[in-house]
Amino acid sequence: MKSTWKPHEKHGGLSDKDKRELPETVFAFPGKRKEPMTDAGHVRNAVARFDQVQGVTDEERDLAFQNILAAAAHYGVDVAETNWRQLGRLPHTPNPAH
Repeated sequence: MKSTWKPHEKHGGLSDKDKRELPETVFAFPGKRKEPMTDAGHVRNAVARFDQVQGVTDEERDLAFQNILAAAAHYGVDVAETNWRQLGRLPHTPNPAH
């Protein structure tokens, strides 16, 4: 599956208004507008909270993981996992960046 994520100029904390104005292409889950990734901190958040996202299909998780990988590469965030099913296990990840 190919990523749909694209970088965006907004960085840092996002208000509800900011999130509403973001294009779908900056979200890990674009159709649901969940987990915006506009900087490295948001990418790390998306990884950390991935298993907490509810109301999405496995196909949406596949796309979200590809989007996370694309955003992580863009912002220089290391992601040790190679599949979304590896997220959410305890310990969460061997990668101290998360």
